[in-house]
Amino acid sequence: MKLLPIWIRDFVDLKVDNNTLANNLTSIGIVVEGVSGAGDDTVFEMEIGTNRPDAMNHYGVAREASALYNVPLKPIAPQLPQASGVSGITITIEDSRYCPRFTARAIRDVTIKPSPEKTAHRLSLLEQRPINNAVDATNYVLWESGKPTHVYDLDLLEGSRIVVRFARPGETLKTLDGVERKLTTEDLVVADTKKPVGLAGVMGGFDTMITDKTKNILIESAWWDPATIRKVSKRHGLHTDASHRFERGADFESTIVSTNRVAELILNSGGGVLNGEVMDVVVGRRDQASIVLNLSEVHRILGKSMSAQEILRILSGLGFEFAPVREGAEEFEVTVPSWRLDVEREIDVIEEIARLQGYDNFANTLPAFAGAVIDQPDEAKDAKLRNSLLGLGYDEAVSLTFISSEDAKRFSSSGTLTLANPLSEEASVMRTTLAPSMLNMLAYNLNRGTDDVRLFEAGHVYEAENGKSLEPKRLCLGATGRALPLNVNHPSETRALTFFDLKGDVEDLLSTFSSTALHYDAQTSDYYHPGRSARAVMDGNVVAQFGQLHPDVAAARKLRQDVFLAELYLDRLYEHELCKPSYEPLPRYPAVERDFSFVFPDGVSFEQIERAVEASRLNELRSFTPAEIFRGGNVPAGKYSILLRAFFQSKERTLREDEVAQWSNAIINSLEEMGGMLRK
Repeated sequence: MKLLPIWIRDFVDLKVDNNTLANNLTSIGIVVEGVSGAGDDTVFEMEIGTNRPDAMNHYGVAREASALYNVPLKPIAPQLPQASGVSGITITIEDSRYCPRFTARAIRDVTIKPSPEKTAHRLSLLEQRPINNAVDATNYVLWESGKPTHVYDLDLLEGSRIVVRFARPGETLKTLDGVERKLTTEDLVVADTKKPVGLAGVMGGFDTMITDKTKNILIESAWWDPATIRKVSKRHGLHTDASHRFERGADFESTIVSTNRVAELILNSGGGVLNGEVMDVVVGRRDQASIVLNLSEVHRILGKSMSAQEILRILSGLGFEFAPVREGAEEFEVTVPSWRLDVEREIDVIEEIARLQGYDNFANTLPAFAGAVIDQPDEAKDAKLRNSLLGLGYDEAVSLTFISSEDAKRFSSSGTLTLANPLSEEASVMRTTLAPSMLNMLAYNLNRGTDDVRLFEAGHVYEAENGKSLEPKRLCLGATGRALPLNVNHPSETRALTFFDLKGDVEDLLSTFSSTALHYDAQTSDYYHPGRSARAVMDGNVVAQFGQLHPDVAAARKLRQDVFLAELYLDRLYEHELCKPSYEPLPRYPAVERDFSFVFPDGVSFEQIERAVEASRLNELRSFTPAEIFRGGNVPAGKYSILLRAFFQSKERTLREDEVAQWSNAIINSLEEMGGMLRK
């Protein structure tokens, strides 16, 4: 939005130059993003918030400057000649909810011609094309005071009557842009006795526009319901300067002054006579409730003591009125001006005080706090997992809590919570799992040339169960690419990430929690690769599932390399306490190592082997691990050879050879009982 500092200075006498004015306005939230031109042709490029339609014009910015510099604001006071006769125009408003006020004024015997040089030049600097003195008068008032108005050729209005109503079925309207528009019964229009002559608050009609032949003019200034104008504008794909302001809320009390200002400009440029007094039809009010302002609250919020005189000066400069609630009290009843629809609460008034006082003028202070910081119950566990993952090379990510219903069905069997007004089909339900979002984030990185990615996200998922919503906590890991970073000194160590790399990361995380028993099985969800995925079961509860994404799922999501996921069910995992560090002295007695080479059917897992050995209850067995696996050669098909390594050690004495032999035989017997064959 462009505004002219020379125009702003019409209403307020400022001693500062334009650059200083631009900087000072920006400091109070009336942002000047750029300055172009020079002298009287200087143009400010403004960025005005959508909640401040009152500042989307020169007079509104002048009001801000008046309060900022504590100088008087000159009023807009049109000087009109005495009206003659009666206009004979009648105005009817059929529904006061959508147009509570409609103001109009007639001018006769006008000469339509080009606008005066000052008007045309200012509009041109704002990139507004001058048309003629009547139309330019409405545009001039729009940019001067922010109030949209419209002018009709009075002789083309049927029946000397204005009716504000909704369009009837089958009606059409050719708007000023020359487009014939089919109206619906939800379109609010301005009509004469026979037809619509304007799309209310958006654009006037072509058939009643001002031309060189126009002699008699009707000026309109109304207040329109913002939501209705927004719908009409959106329905017809027609966003105008008028609709931009009406959608955000115009000044209810500005209809008469804006009508008279347009009349003044037309009379000064094209002559004519006022026909009848101004017609102001008010069928509803837009009264704003007053606000009680407590000065002690101002001081508490701002952290700075300000005098009542300074506070009231700032508010007065912005157009607020006030009166003491009672004698001697530091409370004031503040009346909000009609143009400030954004001010509704006491805190809004305090913000206005802080804004004009200058945020940089407040010292940095901490808010008053009488309590203490209280950690959440799971804070220590959250921190432990997060620090562990960061140490393992994962980066934390945050995604939306919405997923598509298709993903919810594909990656979870839980009931879903559907959004009433979703952003899109891809975000139509609350997430029941973190997996789809993690896959989207991995794909985003892969599609932009980042091949080595490790991410984690912790958060709640949302499940519907028996008419209730549950919010269990989850942790999801996603990894793809190389297992180790590129290293020119060890090029042979560069390899792709595998299931076992991810399993090692999951084991690291689970090892921080105390448990009696932890084992893994292969009963994972169907979106994991069979044979390259596992579940972690801790003390009888499934606390995690992880593995490579199923190739079909990866292909459907256009993932061009192997992707690995891990899902941890934190609500179950957090039932276990964190392991407490403990000290155990180094053993004083030597350990004894024994290797066993067995052949097992392919269906036998190491977990089964380990359980069989644990069942022997050998107290001095310190570890039992697989050392090598071999298939092929002289090993029969459907079987594999495994080298198992056992370490025996006592904390109290040196082990005897016969003891180790006895324990070794116990291991051999246990493995043979489960179908293993000892290789000689």
